[in-house]
Amino acid sequence: MENTVSHVATWVIAGLRHRSFGTLPELRGAIRERMDAYKREPFQKRAGSRLSVFETEEKALLRPLPSAPYEISRWIMGRRVHKNGHVVWEKNFYSVPYAQIGQGVDLRITSQVLEIYRNHERLTSHLVFGEHVVNEYRTNDADQPQGEKYREWDTVRIRAWADRVGPHMVTVVNRIFDSVPVEEQGFDPALAVLRLSRRYSSDRVEKACQIALDGRVRSPRYAHLQPILETGQDKKSTRRMPQFEPTEPETGGYVRGADYYAGGGAR
Repeated sequence: MENTVSHVATWVIAGLRHRSFGTLPELRGAIRERMDAYKREPFQKRAGSRLSVFETEEKALLRPLPSAPYEISRWIMGRRVHKNGHVVWEKNFYSVPYAQIGQGVDLRITSQVLEIYRNHERLTSHLVFGEHVVNEYRTNDADQPQGEKYREWDTVRIRAWADRVGPHMVTVVNRIFDSVPVEEQGFDPALAVLRLSRRYSSDRVEKACQIALDGRVRSPRYAHLQPILETGQDKKSTRRMPQFEPTEPETGGYVRGADYYAGGGAR
């Protein structure tokens, strides 16, 4: 094979060494002419030429190229499906059939497509978000549960938990659900803030929600509430200044009258 490449290069270059070309199309056309002549050149030790061998022996064995060009892919094994029915890749979320929630799946990623597999079976696929896109969702309708199917967590159960914590937590959870296009996308962030009540008291978490809601963030998340609790800001905001009971003016004792200050001096 290496000798053939060297022979072809010599045949083309040697045949064109005395010619000049002003454009690339002109050069390409001349190279094609030399290659056609090379294929038709008779063999020295056998009958026929390279072109005749191709036509009679090799051409019938060829198969069409694949309709899609080959793409290099990357495999990520054992990604867990979150409670919201999505897996995370490059800080974005891609839906998986809801029956796989809590299970491990494998991801096959190309330059444009992300495919999700379990036990070598492809479950679903998505277009990959661009390089600078973060915290976005790709959700296939077919991946979402249909009808009244049982789910470990749903909005009713999540909102009931928020109600047990307090009204400010209810507002936080409601705003989380209002901020996402698909209800299931709010499960993980809502549960994240609710689970703070397992580490801290409900009163403290409720106060942290109030502080966060009073700030500039419309839809507070775990990343806003956890630092408030970690640094004790909720405790500082509830601390009150000491109160002093008013006392009655003292009676008796030594009291100087008006005559003393009028210039009479001590008597």
